[in-house]
Amino acid sequence: MNKELFIKAITRFLAGVLLLGCLLFLPAGTLNYPQGKLLMGILFVPMLLAGLVMLKKNPELLRKRLNAKEKESEQRQVILFSGLMFLSAFISAGLSFRFQFLMLPWAISIIGAIVFLASYALYAEVLRENTYLSRTIEVQEDQRVIDTGLYGIVRNPMYMATVFLFLAMPLVLGSLVSFAIMLLYLPIIVKRIRNEEEVLSVGLPGYREYMEKVRYRLIPFVW
Repeated sequence: MNKELFIKAITRFLAGVLLLGCLLFLPAGTLNYPQGKLLMGILFVPMLLAGLVMLKKNPELLRKRLNAKEKESEQRQVILFSGLMFLSAFISAGLSFRFQFLMLPWAISIIGAIVFLASYALYAEVLRENTYLSRTIEVQEDQRVIDTGLYGIVRNPMYMATVFLFLAMPLVLGSLVSFAIMLLYLPIIVKRIRNEEEVLSVGLPGYREYMEKVRYRLIPFVW
């Protein structure tokens, strides 16, 4: 086991748990926020298990996923807007629970949790299919175009999974206000995809042909 990689990964994991916990439960004014606990569980338990599997089976992929330093200036803007969106969405969810403002019924939270876990499984399948996946936009050494499995349906299945993941989060939290804020992710991800495909079409051999072969970027028969 790579000790340095393990320490980096577990530090990021614990920091994420602490940050999300603060963003949800401090605005809620209580730790007794059941929807918040539900999200924490379905988010971080699978994340921990996936991280341990990658650490053992594919540490290089884990290293890429931990690298969040973007080289593209346009993508740094995307990350900034995404961060502000998440802060607003989680804080508003906590406040919605605290003041019982536009809260959704528990049935919606359960449905949201099912969608979230299904999207998590989809995300895991994308990681299995494409070991070149990095959190930053770049063309890696010896990278090749992946056009099988989910990549034969849409060009960006990872982003397809994240759209469902992120839109499911506020439903799990039971906050209509938070859901409205998370809808901002749609124009953000469109901007990221367009820039990423520009980079890949220039720097990755065969990607232009792949774009002609697989027409849809994100959602089959939609876009």
